[in-house]
Amino acid sequence: MDLYCAIDLRDGAAVRLVRGEFDKQRSYGDPFELARRFVGAGARWLHVVDLDAARTGEPVNRETVLGLAELATGLGARVQAGGGVRSERDAGALLDAGTERVVLGTAAQSDPSLVGSLAAAYPGRIAVGLDHRGQGARVAVRGWEEASSTSLEEALGRLEGLDLGAVVVTAIERDGALEGPDLEGLSKVLLESMHPVIASGGVRSSADLSEIARLEVHGRRPVGAIVGMALVEGVLDVEEAIAACEASG
Repeated sequence: MDLYCAIDLRDGAAVRLVRGEFDKQRSYGDPFELARRFVGAGARWLHVVDLDAARTGEPVNRETVLGLAELATGLGARVQAGGGVRSERDAGALLDAGTERVVLGTAAQSDPSLVGSLAAAYPGRIAVGLDHRGQGARVAVRGWEEASSTSLEEALGRLEGLDLGAVVVTAIERDGALEGPDLEGLSKVLLESMHPVIASGGVRSSADLSEIARLEVHGRRPVGAIVGMALVEGVLDVEEAIAACEASG
């Protein structure tokens, strides 16, 4: 299982939100310093999200995202980026400039055909972000501020047969809260989808990562876990997190 170190961007700075609420923001300064810290400690993936773009669709922090991709590539790491990717042009701008994988969130619900066309154009380099609050809830869109008309199960069904790199499943009510991962929700996703699954939300310790790594449904396990708050708050070390992921085999 791979570790994805999270860097969320707002107004050019690295931030973390608590449970997806923009009025509960914590700031962590220069995202490039954070990226160097993560990669220097051994991280091989960065998960970068433009929070401003996620809300509005405008690529406010795109130059920063591309700069982080260039930095990571130069240091031997890769970037998975999302937030405000609403068109083929948006995705192409990121992928063609060195971003390894692009995550579609809002657009995957408002324009499902876009996911199919991008998956065909960039096999294995498109991921779909499925952010939700609670079991059976609708998938959240536009920076987690709105609920779509699509349930998590319906959203997964739409993706069947597409050549995706992953589905990124975020339990919003746990994100940034350091309350542990949503293992029950992840189990359901593993059952209902054949795509690689990346878990997000709630990780606070190496034990949490071990639990995610050991989670198995019909022979399928998560391929990755995104960790943000625990790393920037110093609750969990990057080296310790990597070791927990690697122990999964």
